[in-house]
Amino acid sequence: MGIAIPGLNSCSTAISFPVPGKVVIYPRFPVVYIIIPLKSKTFSIHASFLTPSRHFVSTPLFRNMASHIVGYPRMGPKRELKFALESFWDGKSTGEEFQKVAADLRSSIWKQMAEAGIEFIPSNTFSYYDQMLDTTAMLGAVPERYSWAGGEIGFDTYFSMARGNATVPAMEMTKWFDTNYHFIVPELGPNMKFTYSSHKAISEYKEAKALGIDTVPVLIGPVTYVLLSKPAKGVNKSFPLLSLLGSILHVYKEVIAELKAAGASWIQFDEPSLVMDLDSHQLDAFTKAYSELESCLSDLNVLIETYFADVPVEAYKTITGLSAISAFGFDLVRGTKTADVIKSVGFPSGKYLFAGIVDGRNIWANDLASSLTILKDLEAVVGKDKLVVSTSCSLMHTAVDLVNETKLDGEIKSWLAFAAQKVVEVNALSKALAGQTEEVFFSANAAAQASRKSSPRVTNAEVQKAAAALKDSDHRRATNVSIRLDTQQKKLNLPILPTTTTGSFPQTVELRRVRREYKAKKISEEEYVKAIKEEISKVVKLQEELDLDVLVHGEPERNDMVEYFGEQLSGFAFTVNGWVQSYGSRCVKPPIIYGDVSRPKAMTVFWSSTAQSMTSRPMKGMLTGPVTILNWSFVRNDQPRHETCYQIALAIKKEVEDLETAGIQVIQIDEAALREGLPLRKSEQAFYLDWAVHSFRITNCSVKDTTQIHTHMCYSNFNDIIHPIISMDSDVITLENSRSDEKLLSVFREGVKYGAGIGPGVYDIHSPRIPTTEEIADRINKMLAVLEVNVLWVNPDCGLKTRKYTEVKPALTNMVAAAKLLRCQLASAK
Repeated sequence: MGIAIPGLNSCSTAISFPVPGKVVIYPRFPVVYIIIPLKSKTFSIHASFLTPSRHFVSTPLFRNMASHIVGYPRMGPKRELKFALESFWDGKSTGEEFQKVAADLRSSIWKQMAEAGIEFIPSNTFSYYDQMLDTTAMLGAVPERYSWAGGEIGFDTYFSMARGNATVPAMEMTKWFDTNYHFIVPELGPNMKFTYSSHKAISEYKEAKALGIDTVPVLIGPVTYVLLSKPAKGVNKSFPLLSLLGSILHVYKEVIAELKAAGASWIQFDEPSLVMDLDSHQLDAFTKAYSELESCLSDLNVLIETYFADVPVEAYKTITGLSAISAFGFDLVRGTKTADVIKSVGFPSGKYLFAGIVDGRNIWANDLASSLTILKDLEAVVGKDKLVVSTSCSLMHTAVDLVNETKLDGEIKSWLAFAAQKVVEVNALSKALAGQTEEVFFSANAAAQASRKSSPRVTNAEVQKAAAALKDSDHRRATNVSIRLDTQQKKLNLPILPTTTTGSFPQTVELRRVRREYKAKKISEEEYVKAIKEEISKVVKLQEELDLDVLVHGEPERNDMVEYFGEQLSGFAFTVNGWVQSYGSRCVKPPIIYGDVSRPKAMTVFWSSTAQSMTSRPMKGMLTGPVTILNWSFVRNDQPRHETCYQIALAIKKEVEDLETAGIQVIQIDEAALREGLPLRKSEQAFYLDWAVHSFRITNCSVKDTTQIHTHMCYSNFNDIIHPIISMDSDVITLENSRSDEKLLSVFREGVKYGAGIGPGVYDIHSPRIPTTEEIADRINKMLAVLEVNVLWVNPDCGLKTRKYTEVKPALTNMVAAAKLLRCQLASAK
């Protein structure tokens, strides 16, 4: 591949990329062109000539600027990996067939980036389930319950850790920092023997190299891995996990040695924990870890990559002082203060800055002109040859390719960039910084930015006025929750330990077919309504047969708990293939909030009323809360997030009022993602929690005392926000509890009093494993040790959408049986 130099490539001698360490001179009288190779695949070209006074002058003519992608979506443009995974799990395809799909995806990703001109292409960011689980496999850190006998970890052990199996539960799953991606939490202890047990990183590096693509192998950094781990079952909760770092580093050294032997010249350690509030002991761990690795990292270029927030000054000083590290990657999108830190504190001479200027977590086209200004300012600080243009984080948090969106509105589409387009943006910025601005591309980008700012469809003055007025009240219900619960019990007449589910029931192939055909206008509205009513009737009858106390309609009409509402609200746009991985094979298709939000008409009242007419038992109206709709959407970035959230809250408030008017006595407003949006830095958390909790209260502040308001949260660490959760003032809250090893209960053991109804989940719905009655009863007893019997509810961890009826029926049967068993025991103990 050659270098396009105006007026030079037309000469007889071709201009080629320089060999590292070799200066190339091309004499073209009266000018001598000198190509100087720089470290990290960059080079500069100087035009040298004699002046009339016979002085030799050299001036920079052209400099290639390197580009980098932190990571890329794994699922494929049309969820190819998801379908291959599920086919393999169901025994419908072989391991070889499954791996062929994965290899084809990896190959296409690498080739795409290479063809786009990306210099630093990552490998080992692909995963069959989760990158943290991949690291657990690499280290051989398999919990004893999986009976792993050693050797290279295969799919049986790997997927058992991720999903559980018939005899043992899965490992805990929780949110990856403040994203909607979930990772598998490592379980470590003093007796863990770390051994190099998965050679995935080296295999993928060699796989790319065989395609002629030299990649940057990516590893979860050793300190982040430990900091995100938890003590294994039976290990004292106060066990110092960082004491295991030395043992873990022995395996990292083996991995690094293999990568070096295979020809890797760069290696990337993802250390996002550096953006957290770390104490001096934790910061020292980074110094010790990379000092320990220094000798084996010799002759390698080493990048420490951070993302999702600003790196605190002390952490910045710690890592930039590490002699073993060649480059540092920072998120300049969510890390709004990082550029100022670099300028004020300084940047180490001779090191490289990987500037994360292209947003890896949203779908808006980059403002190229603005970004270029920021990059030029940084270039003046770090040096012309030391700046690499990058993404703010892995692109796995955004949709794959805008080319696949054939139904998006043309104007809105011009405002967007998915992962494939962001790769192009990174390359365009790097070229512009090197003096090769693509004028047509930049002009089109500027036009799109101007179009979005001026479009009348973005703003609604009436909505903005209503949202602004919300600041005048805290929107608390007038009556204390204990009084409300007494009033509600007189009307609902529920037994102690009332049983319920958290919303969705299995989405069968037939059900998905009905929705798909209705959307494609292959069946009439009448046929669609008839089919959905029949499904609701089946779900209602099943719950009555199981003897659940408070029922749900099963949500057969809903494709997704956020998209369903977004489709009926103004200010939202939708994609066909804008899928993003949430965990494992589970993908979500976030709506795009491009403008002010309002509710044109009722969204759920018809279906909830229909379901209630089929039973005399209480039927929950099921809504998604404003904070979750916000956090699980691609949100407009032209106004503060809390303003958008208040607009959504007003829309949901109208729906709550209409459900109550229709006779629905129990209304659940899910806030599954409230914890997820919590800023990573403590100094920023109070403001977020204030407007997030306020948004929830807005939705139900006007209902009667007899209307019972539920909420639900899942797969996050709730202990540190228990007081804001109490401040939400819901009548009942259900939370994930069983998969996280009942971590939630510890907050109540520590003396926190919770006066509202509460249902910590009694079994993990993300595993195919069916819990026994005794196991569930044991879990309920643990809850009764810290919670009052009159406030405790019995329910699964989360919705049942992803499970099969062959799993759901026996699991719920056992759950109801456990509740009845304990009711009898409690009655006889009186």
